[in-house]
Amino acid sequence: MESVRATNPTQIASMRVAEVVGAEGALSGASGVRTRGHLAGARAPAPDVTTKTGTAQRSRPGCPLPAVVVNPSNVKDLAKLQIQITGVCAELGWAPPLWLETTVEDPGGGQARVALASGADVVLACGGDGTIRHVARVLAGSGTALGLVPSGTGNLLARNLSIGLNDPAGATRIALSGKNRAVDVGRVFIDDRAEEQVFMVMAGVGFDAAVMAGAPHESKSRFGSLAYFVSGVRALRGPRASITLAVDGRIVPPHHVRTVVVGNCGKLLAGLVLMPAAKVDDGLLDVVSIGPRNIFGWLAVTARVLTRRCRGHRIVQHWQGRTVIISAESPQLAQLDGDPVGEVQGLRMQVDPGALLVRV
Repeated sequence: MESVRATNPTQIASMRVAEVVGAEGALSGASGVRTRGHLAGARAPAPDVTTKTGTAQRSRPGCPLPAVVVNPSNVKDLAKLQIQITGVCAELGWAPPLWLETTVEDPGGGQARVALASGADVVLACGGDGTIRHVARVLAGSGTALGLVPSGTGNLLARNLSIGLNDPAGATRIALSGKNRAVDVGRVFIDDRAEEQVFMVMAGVGFDAAVMAGAPHESKSRFGSLAYFVSGVRALRGPRASITLAVDGRIVPPHHVRTVVVGNCGKLLAGLVLMPAAKVDDGLLDVVSIGPRNIFGWLAVTARVLTRRCRGHRIVQHWQGRTVIISAESPQLAQLDGDPVGEVQGLRMQVDPGALLVRV
């Protein structure tokens, strides 16, 4: 069955979500995708399945179709959120949203494929940076825009794009009526694994990844961003590692560091900026290596971050480039947009300029 995007609001190919999942299963592994129809009391009939050349009417003929990929584990009141988003859709003249919930087995990619195959005109990602990363991986290069409804702990991509937090209705309005901004996507291969991954915010090895691994979902749900602080304190005394970098083919000799972070954007929590020169649409990846030996070194690192200085310190070093290779002498913990990916010895990264449209 052919996958299509809605380019004509009045005439689209459509299919039931269950049929889409079955048709796309071999590609996306989306057999575990959970879907919800419209709200109780306002439920519209599912569109008839047609051939790939046929047509079907939306519940509101002529209205653009939004899809919502939501991580239910990040939302306290899922029914309330659905009411809010559906209300904004009706207010702005959009069809009731296609509602797609992530699962542990499929954290967003399969749902994004279902959204594209169903002809969604925009796909809203409701979750944290990890959920957004999985959705963005599918939408990158598709021409279909991503809308952000941040509901995670860090929400760093939303912060870097100045999209408000704790306001689902406001974020939905931006997703449905904002302008498209073409942003870069970081593409990465881990060790000798064949599957390409992406990141929208930052990828890191060492201390950075240890902090993420030490703040599991249960801790973040209970303590919020404080979970990262507690995990960071625990990880401060970890060992340094021998790392070799190559930035645009320029090799940086092996040096001992606590962490190397590659960023598509530079803003952290609490207004801190790790990479002052980073821009989400500059066609470059920013790299920072941090190599303190002791607590006094960490104080120097903190001072550099607070003053946003990029040059002139042996403990904190910065580079920019289109390709980055990280090689570790021994296995190191790694993370992509806050998602731990286990121990690795090599990351091969490159920027894909302007590959993803985001509503801002």
